[in-house]
Amino acid sequence: MMKAAGAVAVLLAVVVTGCSEEPAVSPSPSATPSAAPSATPTNAATPPDKPEQATAPPPASAGPVKPGNLPKPTALGSGWKTYDDPGGAEVGFQGNKTWTRRRDPHQAAFEALPIGCSQPLPDTAMPVPAHALQGSYRNAKGAPATALLLRFGKPEQAAAYFQGYGLRMRACGKGQLTVQPQWEEQSAAAAIRRYAGGESFMEVSVVQGSSVGLLASATGEAAADLAWSRRAAKELAAVMEK
Repeated sequence: MMKAAGAVAVLLAVVVTGCSEEPAVSPSPSATPSAAPSATPTNAATPPDKPEQATAPPPASAGPVKPGNLPKPTALGSGWKTYDDPGGAEVGFQGNKTWTRRRDPHQAAFEALPIGCSQPLPDTAMPVPAHALQGSYRNAKGAPATALLLRFGKPEQAAAYFQGYGLRMRACGKGQLTVQPQWEEQSAAAAIRRYAGGESFMEVSVVQGSSVGLLASATGEAAADLAWSRRAAKELAAVMEK
């Protein structure tokens, strides 16, 4: 989706350790060193077989997905800035001295889902994106904000992921993670993720063509955050498929 600031970073590094409680896939007992490699993952609602590796700083782009496919900070509000996340062992990646970094598509799509929900979540499969790019910001109050762009092979896959993501957010309920839906349209929605420790984030989700964009920002004033979420959704939609 983890501590909330890291949660946004994984989202999102949104935002998160999600609600799905399915165990990680383990090798078949009959597997041998000469066995064929695992098939291409097909369900983003389950964790990847192997965690994302952090052996070197990741590229600033993810295939066709470039930093320009994420909103400029000035478009998100006065005082917003990009943030060159240094990474580190605790967060599981090495910084690349810029504000965007390529993510493993499967892991990014899985970690964007809500984890820690009190209510059971839908068990439908969700498409795995072909590319994932994450961007880090600081909002007008200097608090963390993170954007994640998932690029799928087909618009139908993006729509299916967006739908599955929304279903899980609405089903989460109250618990270690509480999700409070704020508004919803056909291709965009907003909700507040609130963690038991008191940290909370306004999270915007948008689907456009073959892309799903997720943008989370630490919350402050409720009315201002709600107005910002509408603006953020428009700014995401404007650049996601450029």
